Amino acid sequence: MHADHQAQIAFHLTGKRPDEGLDAVEPLRLRPALFTRYADLPRLRYDFPLVLVRGGDDTTFVQSLAAIVDKALNDAAPQGTENERLRKHVLRLEREIRSMAAAGATGSLSEMWNEAAHRLGSAADELLEDSVSRAGAALKIDGEVADCAPDMPARLLAHGWRRIRERKTRNFHDIARRLILKLANILRADYVHSQAGQSAGSLKAAIGKAHGDVFDFDIMSGLLAKTARNDSLPASRRRRIEWMLSVLESQRFFPAVDGHAQGRDTVQPYAFEFDNCAAALDAFRERQPKMIELAKALAIGELETEGHYLESKHNLFFEEFGENALGADDLALFPDYLVCVRAGRMHAEGHAELMSLLATGLPVKIMLQCDDILQESLGSSARLDCGMPSTRLASMATGLNDVYVLQSGASHLVQLAPWILRGLAYAGPALFSVYSGAVPAVNGIAPYLVSAAAVESRAFPVFVYDPSAGPDWASRFALDANPQPERDCPTYALDFEGEEHQRLSEQLAFTFADFAACDPRHARHLARVPRAKWNGNMLPAAECIARDAQGMSEDVPFLLMADGDHRLHRVIVDDKLMLEARRCAKMWRSIQELGGVHNSHAEKLLARERKAWEEKRGAEAAAPAAPLPAAAAPAPAPVESAPEPQSDEAHIETPRCTSCDECTQINNAMFAYDANKQAYIANIEAGTYRQLVEAAESCQVSIIHPGKPRNPNEPGIDELLKRAEPFL
Repeated sequence: MHADHQAQIAFHLTGKRPDEGLDAVEPLRLRPALFTRYADLPRLRYDFPLVLVRGGDDTTFVQSLAAIVDKALNDAAPQGTENERLRKHVLRLEREIRSMAAAGATGSLSEMWNEAAHRLGSAADELLEDSVSRAGAALKIDGEVADCAPDMPARLLAHGWRRIRERKTRNFHDIARRLILKLANILRADYVHSQAGQSAGSLKAAIGKAHGDVFDFDIMSGLLAKTARNDSLPASRRRRIEWMLSVLESQRFFPAVDGHAQGRDTVQPYAFEFDNCAAALDAFRERQPKMIELAKALAIGELETEGHYLESKHNLFFEEFGENALGADDLALFPDYLVCVRAGRMHAEGHAELMSLLATGLPVKIMLQCDDILQESLGSSARLDCGMPSTRLASMATGLNDVYVLQSGASHLVQLAPWILRGLAYAGPALFSVYSGAVPAVNGIAPYLVSAAAVESRAFPVFVYDPSAGPDWASRFALDANPQPERDCPTYALDFEGEEHQRLSEQLAFTFADFAACDPRHARHLARVPRAKWNGNMLPAAECIARDAQGMSEDVPFLLMADGDHRLHRVIVDDKLMLEARRCAKMWRSIQELGGVHNSHAEKLLARERKAWEEKRGAEAAAPAAPLPAAAAPAPAPVESAPEPQSDEAHIETPRCTSCDECTQINNAMFAYDANKQAYIANIEAGTYRQLVEAAESCQVSIIHPGKPRNPNEPGIDELLKRAEPFL
């Protein structure tokens, strides 16, 4: 075995770098090769910064700056050459706002719009000023601008939560005002017909000073006294109505609307936002008697105003009205408790408190933010820990069955806005587990990219569990927001310049190992291999992750990474990091099963049904043919069939394809489906010979023939030719 290759295997197995032949990656400041397209993030149009929208309907409580600008441009400058100047100016303005937000600037969109225009020199440029003015007039939305910063997830969630609370506040005051008016009218009508209400003093007060000298109120009172009613309100009913009015006017669950107090006295409303679970639970328990009292007052008020309250029937019921009498509809009327906590600041008891609070079924919305999922454990094994408490807690919460759970990287929160709002409005507990990507140890990479990398690598996958969506997991559990959710890891094309200055393209998978390579704390798990020492036994890490770890002593996994000048490097990975990458892949496959992707039960059933169908078709083919009638029509002339492809050419027996998706999952640019959803080779240049061989090996009906390699210098070609022999 070559000495260089021996050194590479030694590093992979032990993590110990030899004195020469392999380079440390720390001084090179390498990044995953796919990051090269995001080197200057503020110049790109993507989901951030976002705008926490003021007013409007709940469905648009948050929007990306790019979407808002697109809408303004569509209104102010429809497509056409005459509006090209305006569009260019406004896109420059948008880029300036994005740069300001990335540098830490805050404020409303209108404020940052004006500041960006000032920085671009609009005061001295009439055309720019005209563009800014016209597009600004088309902006229909304003609100606070937020970049993908550490505080953004809590700001976004609190903004959506306040929208829901405002809706509940308006609903409560609509009910309360109606009840207060009707109950007060009952008391007022009773007083007007009473002796006190018909006294001279009361009559004079009712008429007012303007006409006080026109009437003789003593005579009027005497006349009315003869017709006064003797059926005044029973004392018990009067006390009940007065009690209800007092409760409705003094409640502290909902703030006053329009700057006015709800009742006679101004009271300070309760706070519902907390930074720890214990405080939220204590507040709920302390306020529970008042909550029961208000719910009881509302229920009795409805009966009283409709004239349906019967003391003989209802008194006993409402005397026993306690916490067990509060149903889901009653709890849904009140504001939910919002708790925003950081996983890194929680102690072990805090995790237990969080799960206990969710298990109570109380109307609480918890945002658990994790800033670092690439920690080293302190145990003797010192293995990487991608199974952070935040991801484990999210998985455990789904097991409670009636808890709404949303897990996502901060990078994907704008896309998940409808799901976030649905969770905030859910009539029950909800957990929002978010990875911010704001890792102090990762310098030079924006939190947005770190967060997105965690999602792409499956280290922190996106999922939503909604108990209200249906009775089964197929209805409740969704993985749709993940990139390429049907794959073990997403794959993208990387375009680069070859040694001979030709344009090349390669399909790269983004794995957990790529994600870990972003973090300098784990650079010791990586070693750069000089180009002169590259060899055919160096395999992409994604291929090694997908294969069984046994029998790989000759193969060394590598990542393709880039330096600050966008030069590509091969970096080999040690076994410790590969073990964690495989563990992450297994976790992702389990999540896929929950989401119905590659579900083992469904695939076994499909295989069983396919086997039965093939056996039936084989039996029918083996059965003797029925004799032809004597006067059978002459057989049609034989049609010349298409020539069979040569064995040297890669091809697929398309008519026999069972549409199992195996080949398209390996490379959906090389393999594609025709109109009958049967596979064919769409572009032989879009992939490698290795992918052809792997597709042939994974094909369930052995209809893929890889032929001979087009590139005889492809790494590992000798091994690939041996593997391809059964399919030629």
